[in-house]
Amino acid sequence: MKHIIQQVFHSGKFIVGFVILAAVLLIVIVYPLLIKDAPLAIIGQGTFFPPGTYVNAYDSLGSPKYILNLEHAAAKRIASKLSDDDRLAMQEWLVAAGIPENEIDISNTEQLLRQWENHYDPQTNIAGMTNAKRNYYIRLNASLKGLLSTEGAIIAVKNADTGALEETGDVVAQSDYVNIGQVANVRRLPLGTDNFGRDVLTELVAATRVSLQIGFVAGIVATLIGLTLGLLSGYIGGLVDDGIMFITNLFTVIPSFVLLILISFSIGQEKRGAVTVAVVIGFTSWVWTARAVRAQVISLRNRDHVNLSKLSGHSLVYIIFADILPYVASYVVMALILQISSGILAEAGLSILGLGPKTTEVPTLGLMMNWAMIYQAPVLGKWWAYLPVLVTIALITFSMNLMNTGLDQVFNPALRD
Repeated sequence: MKHIIQQVFHSGKFIVGFVILAAVLLIVIVYPLLIKDAPLAIIGQGTFFPPGTYVNAYDSLGSPKYILNLEHAAAKRIASKLSDDDRLAMQEWLVAAGIPENEIDISNTEQLLRQWENHYDPQTNIAGMTNAKRNYYIRLNASLKGLLSTEGAIIAVKNADTGALEETGDVVAQSDYVNIGQVANVRRLPLGTDNFGRDVLTELVAATRVSLQIGFVAGIVATLIGLTLGLLSGYIGGLVDDGIMFITNLFTVIPSFVLLILISFSIGQEKRGAVTVAVVIGFTSWVWTARAVRAQVISLRNRDHVNLSKLSGHSLVYIIFADILPYVASYVVMALILQISSGILAEAGLSILGLGPKTTEVPTLGLMMNWAMIYQAPVLGKWWAYLPVLVTIALITFSMNLMNTGLDQVFNPALRD
């Protein structure tokens, strides 16, 4: 055993796959200990907040202010509110309003804003303009007000008696900055929020944990069923072999994913927990393991050591577990790894179709993809809602396939260098 383990960990492919999978497992275990937020807690009143560090604007007003004279600060502020598409849209409106196109320079921000301020009128009716476009220009105009101003913002509070705003005497200058470490409420969202305003990173870690659990349960169930039927069919033969192979052929004829869809749909969403889905996946994916184990057992059952064990009067159970199983154990381990990987992919496929685990209980990688697809994250360019999920699924399956390839090179002499 020690020699086999040494051989396994001398395989470069196995080590790379093992390190990737171990890193994923480490993150899944450690992250919830540091960040104790509920994975499905809604923290954002809106959808698809972009990744970044969010500072409470109200608390930042009371934080110590520091004056920083940074170059291009005004240009960056303008660029954040005036994109290239906005500039082209402004040019389109101004031309439609009668301004010669050669007098409009969209690269000259100050000139463009002055022209817009002098000529834009929301009441102007331009032929062919839709209501959606008109509302866009109204929102754009509101966001551009005071963009070129160099004055600070005056802080005012509402008088409790009169309801009128009264100046407090505090002014926030455009050169005022606050230290993020001195602001009371700061929230870092490395992967932003999803369509429900939930922290994608926290949700992703929890989803990875649940998907791994589903994969492990499904892999163990499928491997146990396939191993048991393969051992019995291959060793006993006769009517037992015919009966088991008849059932196996039935499952082979019916596509496993179609069978998985039918069973999941018949269970109903309220009863589809993570374990239930995992067991269903395992129940529909044991066929190829059973056939492969059977083929190996048939080649082993007439070996000398097996015949000697028969002559010694050993029981059927003893012969299978002591004389046959050790010779197919390496293949069973590799089959288990592939079954786990297949289980994770099967859950993702089911959840994308809306047939995964109950959505109110736990997130899974497939459910996150389902939510991203329903709310059109790919169409809207909200990459953080689906790309990290795809990368996580790819990393897990890639690592397991690397481990399987490394084990195959160790246990299969024909593949050794």
